Amino acid sequence: MTSRPALEVVRCGLPVLVEDGGRPGLAAIGVGRSGAADRSAWALGQRLLANTDDAAALEITYGTAEFAAHGALTVTLTVTLTGAPVPATVSGRPVPMATVVSLRDGDRLVLGPPETGLRTYLSVRGGIAVDAVLGSRSTDVLSGIGPAPLTAGDAVPVGTPPTGAFPVVDAAAPRRVPSPVRLRTTPGPRADWFADAATLTTATWTVSPDSNRVAVRLDGPALERAQEYAGRELPSEGLVPGAVQVPADGRPLVFLADHPVIGGYPVIAVVRHTDLDLAAQARPGDPLTFTT
Repeated sequence: MTSRPALEVVRCGLPVLVEDGGRPGLAAIGVGRSGAADRSAWALGQRLLANTDDAAALEITYGTAEFAAHGALTVTLTVTLTGAPVPATVSGRPVPMATVVSLRDGDRLVLGPPETGLRTYLSVRGGIAVDAVLGSRSTDVLSGIGPAPLTAGDAVPVGTPPTGAFPVVDAAAPRRVPSPVRLRTTPGPRADWFADAATLTTATWTVSPDSNRVAVRLDGPALERAQEYAGRELPSEGLVPGAVQVPADGRPLVFLADHPVIGGYPVIAVVRHTDLDLAAQARPGDPLTFTT
């Protein structure tokens, strides 16, 4: 037991990441925004707990994790789970998603695998109080900026709860990921580089196991270059979240929170900002389609 409230990772299938709203405005010096991959799920957790807008949470991939609450016996940690819906128990008692839950010293929060989706957010009132780097507590897996990924045995401190009452609503309806995942797009700056750009929206793609927080990589028909662009290379251009880039193998990828700030492959389309959270919940093997 520690004198300061903390959450310990007892076990996890994949490393657990600390994420908040990210590092906006630093692309000019080569630093991407990063932050929660599913921003709406992260933000919902902070609203349910009446946290400040910059509060950090734990991003859990594929569920199957266990956490222990630590602190003085008089301290109660208030938490909520949002994002990919997982079966959860607190010291053996089932608890629902998107609901405010209290943890006392020694309580164990156990998560099973998600029913749909990929990333679940464990938020705590007061936020995860690790040190900020360049104004954010987020882990950027591409650059390595931010706190190290958490594994079994690691514990993170919990910040001081904000003053003021909770919102009136203390629960919200969980969001399920549809099948197939449908992402709306606008044409990209290099759509004319492809012989049949319409294939992007007519084909059904499959999310590749190589996907991560940098990009959703897709398996499916190769997108062929138009004859006049065959074999040509681009100078590096700026990239944004949701850019659908087509590497040399012709199979597209959708850039997510930890995308590079520049890239040299042509961008055929850009996923609408409102659909990026859904893209972040697409897991390997899921069918995925693009629409205009």
